[in-house]
Amino acid sequence: GWSAWEKNVLYCLLVPLQPPLGHAFRLELGTLEEMLTNNSCLHVQLQCMCRREQLVEDVLCFLHHHEDELKSQDASLLNTLCTNSYLDMKKTAYWFQMLMKDTWKFMPQSHHCQLTVLPATYSCKLRLVNTFQEALSIEMVSGVQ
Repeated sequence: GWSAWEKNVLYCLLVPLQPPLGHAFRLELGTLEEMLTNNSCLHVQLQCMCRREQLVEDVLCFLHHHEDELKSQDASLLNTLCTNSYLDMKKTAYWFQMLMKDTWKFMPQSHHCQLTVLPATYSCKLRLVNTFQEALSIEMVSGVQ
């Protein structure tokens, strides 16, 4: 959705999350109280990648290789964005904020607009200001199907 007022525009975007290769998301629905008190009810499970490892030879199986052998590839989602095998939305939002901040300098628009990552706990909030001091605010909220 979006809204506009004077020289400011606010966009709210839903960013769909897909599990990376070798991972699966499993939504665990609990009671309303459990869902309100838990950080996330999205369980992250490792999937066997042995068949792909043998056929394509582009990844190692997270389930069947020791951590020392896996250092040559990207870390498991469980080790980076999860807490107790559940997707941690605070860690995910922070990771996404840092990704946006780091990649903005490579965008052609970075020469004409200043990007500010705004504080947010469970989403990624950005503010773009162009040379005419017109502001564009963006809030990105992640979700799964």
